[in-house]
Parts: sequence; C-alpha cells; structure tokens
Amino acid sequence: MRVLLLYPLFPKSFWSFEEALELLNRKAMFPPLGLITVAALLPQDWEFKLVDRNVRAVTDAEWEWAEMVILSAMIVQKPDLLEQIREAKRRGKRVAVGGPYATALPQEVAEADYLILDEGEMTLPQFVEAIERGDTQGIFRANGEKPDVTQTPIPRYDLLDFNAYDSMSVQFSRGCPFQCEFCDIIVLYGRKPRTKTPQQLLAELDRLYELGWRGGIFMVDDNFIGNKRNVKLLLKELKGWMAERGYPFGFVTEASVDLADDPELMEMMLECNFGTVFLGIETPDEDSLEFTKKFQNTRSPLVEAVQRITKTGLRVMAGFIIGFDGEKPGAGDRIIRFVEQTTIPNPFFSMLQALPDTALWHRLKKEGRLRETQDVNGNQTNLMNFVPTRPIEEITREYIDAFWTLYDPEVYLDRVYRHIMMMGAPRVKSTAQPITFDQIRAGLTLIWRQGIKRKTRWKFWHHFLNVLRHNPRLWIKFVITCAYGEHFMVYREVVRNQLEKQLAEFLAEEQRLQVEPDSSIQSIAS
Repeated sequence: MRVLLLYPLFPKSFWSFEEALELLNRKAMFPPLGLITVAALLPQDWEFKLVDRNVRAVTDAEWEWAEMVILSAMIVQKPDLLEQIREAKRRGKRVAVGGPYATALPQEVAEADYLILDEGEMTLPQFVEAIERGDTQGIFRANGEKPDVTQTPIPRYDLLDFNAYDSMSVQFSRGCPFQCEFCDIIVLYGRKPRTKTPQQLLAELDRLYELGWRGGIFMVDDNFIGNKRNVKLLLKELKGWMAERGYPFGFVTEASVDLADDPELMEMMLECNFGTVFLGIETPDEDSLEFTKKFQNTRSPLVEAVQRITKTGLRVMAGFIIGFDGEKPGAGDRIIRFVEQTTIPNPFFSMLQALPDTALWHRLKKEGRLRETQDVNGNQTNLMNFVPTRPIEEITREYIDAFWTLYDPEVYLDRVYRHIMMMGAPRVKSTAQPITFDQIRAGLTLIWRQGIKRKTRWKFWHHFLNVLRHNPRLWIKFVITCAYGEHFMVYREVVRNQLEKQLAEFLAEEQRLQVEPDSSIQSIAS
C-alpha cells in the first residue's frame, strides 16, 4: 500500500507564529506528531510519504503515486481538511480520516471512505483488517476503550523535513485528571492520565538525536504533570540522559497551575532543561472558575502561583478565556491587570467556544443556547457559538480591547522584560551549537524592527542591556520572547478586524429579526 499522509493547513492563529517563524526561515512551529505516529502503527511494509501543507503543497507526482490518502486534523484545520478530502476524491483516491476533529464530528467528514476515530492504537488495527478484507469503506471506533500507551511505537520521525520546523514534538501522557466543563481533552482521552515508560520516551529522544535534531522539543501532553509520580520517574531518567549528551534539547510543555505547589517537580524539570510551561489559567475570576469546574485554580492565589513558577526559573505562557456564564462586566480589564501583575509575556486569549461533545456543549444544547448557524473552529477570530449570559457585543468589545492592549508593542516589551528579570537562572548549560546564518539574520531583523525602526527602540535597548547586566544567562530567552511579539503585533489587527466585521453582521441580523415580525403583523392586518 502506498500511503500519502496529509496534514491540512492551520489558519492564522495564536499558535501559527508566522512572523516569528519567518525570522528564522522556518515554515511551521511543530510537526504532525499524530500522523507520524499513525505511520509507525500501520504495517511497516507499506510505503509512506508525508506532506505537511503548512510546509509545502502536494505535488501532482505525489497525488499520482498514492493509493491511499490518510488525513488527521484538529477542528481549527477544518476548512483545508474538507478541501483536501474533496481533492483526493476528485483524483480517484481512497481517503481515510482521523484525529480530534473527525472523532468529535464524524458526520462532517462523512465524504471520506474510512473514518478512523478515537485513539489509533485501538482503531488502526481494525482499519488494516478492513483493508486486507477488501472493504471499500468503514467506520472504526474504540467503544470507550483506552489504549495502553506503553505499547505505542516510536513515531516515524524519519518522514519529517527537520529544516521546516522550529521544534520537534514528543508525547509522554494522554488524559487529564480534572473536569473543566469547556475542555475536550477529557472527552477525547479520559480523566485517567496514561503514561509511557521512561525508557520508551528516552528511546524516542534517542531516535531524534540519531537523526540529527538539536534544539526545542514540545512535550505535547495536555497536562504533563497529570500523573506526578510517573513524571518524576521520567525526569530522574531524563536528567542523566540529557547530561550525558550535553543537553541537546530544550523542553516546552503544558501543565496545570498546581505545578507551583511542587518545588521538587519544578526543580527536576529545570535540571532536565525544561524552559517554558504553558498554564491553563482561563480567568482570575474565582466565581467563573468554580462555575466551569476548574477547581484546581481556586486552591491557592493564582498570582502567587504564577510568580512562584517564574521565580523558580520557568518562563510562563498561559491561556485566558472571556465569556463564562455569570461573568461580571469588566472581565477583559481584569485579565489585563492579572497579566500585568504576573508579567506573563504571552497570554493566549480567546472568547469561550463550546467545543463539540464537551460538558459545556451538552449543557448549552439542553438549554437551547447553542447558535447552530455559528461555526465553531477553535480559533480566536470567531464570535461565540452560543448565547452568553451577558450581551455578546459587550463581551466581544472587551475581548478586542484587551487583546489590543496586551499586545501593544511597548506594553509587550515591558512585560517581557519584567518577566525575564523575575525568572530564576537556568540550572544547566546546553552544549554550544554553531550559530547559523538564519539566526544571525533573525537577530539583525529583530534589532532593526524593535531596536531602531519602531518607537520601542529606547525600551528595547534599555531592557536588553539590563538583562545582559543583571540576568545574563537569560538574554537569549529575552530575545526569543521579543521575537514572538512580532506575530502577536500583527495578529491583534487580524483579531480586531475580523471580529468587528462579524459583530457588525451579527448586530445587523439581530436588528433585522426584530423588525421582520412587526412587518409581518402589519401586512396581515392590512
């Protein structure tokens, strides 16, 4: 079987980082870990070619070569996924689709011949059996079972073009022990975190190391510390592995805020060269946190928790959401104040969306509050897909204003500076890698934009020189975080323009619906 593994385009979003990637001459932040894991799970006498459309287009020769096209996507990739399914069918190819989007909304990808839903370790063997029988279509489900991820093979990293990506990806665990109402992770992967063995993950790192990768690795676990016991067992093994090889990788991951309550765990992460952690904070409003069942964020003061993590030595990124039920006016301003107080450089801010099959989705559907005409895609440029408890115009205006303020170039630069100055020093020193031409070009471009051309010039040089003087081991992290700002300074305009347009259309439609019933009554009366 000749299989074309096809990964659809991401739209411009928080996670796309186009402007920052352009500086380093990279095409995408992360590779499609799901698809290269699928390639490892399928029969190894099949032939595979991988095309990530965020890196390049599919060639006619690749279309002609393929006997089967397999696609995987998240909901934000929906438009291009559907287009690629149609293109593959137009070319007479058999099409199989899986991943989070297909699993949540299989009826929307029914045009595919095969739907490989849920986790691939459970459903790919069913798919292979169907192919061997000669079945021309099928839907394969796990029926509530969760796989033992200790049996998951090493992903086919050899299928990737390393030069196209900023970072590689690995996964240690699936699932999260918490019960946040809006989250689809616990729907997809369950509330009992399942982990690989330390030796298993080290074998994946060995493979990346053998293939020549050096640099960033995103530990894609939705809550890396969901099973703290197993994470600590991994970190004990990883510490020695990294030291023996001169710390060739730097790790980024996602974790719950209760990381702040475990100094030992944070120290172990730093000793393994973890440098950044993404926290799901969502809101500083405790009432909203309790209403949405994010109780883990109410156990200790959030400001203190974030500052403890930062002072230990981990750079913090965080997710924020506006539009929870019962939310009081001014939520946008409260988020701004919280971000400034904690100095979080990159707040990943969005309006609440009810994702398919989540507890929030089912509750709102039961209450008749889902807006069926509003598409849900998980992006930051869409209106809410349900009727909130306060006016949608009020929420949208607060969101636009807060987003615009948070990523004002001078405000952003100040926040980056204060965060880096608050951070504890790294525990390890990576093996020096040769500086590349792309890195030199990126640095000079950043200096030109933020240190000469823009009104940020005085702040940039003041902050940069102070970091060199008072926290010199973090000057590279300061520059990299400044570079991230290039994306957000552009993206805030995209958010404002698209949401203002959608809001105007929404309000016009609301006004039309209010006027039309009166017109009908007058017509009947006359």
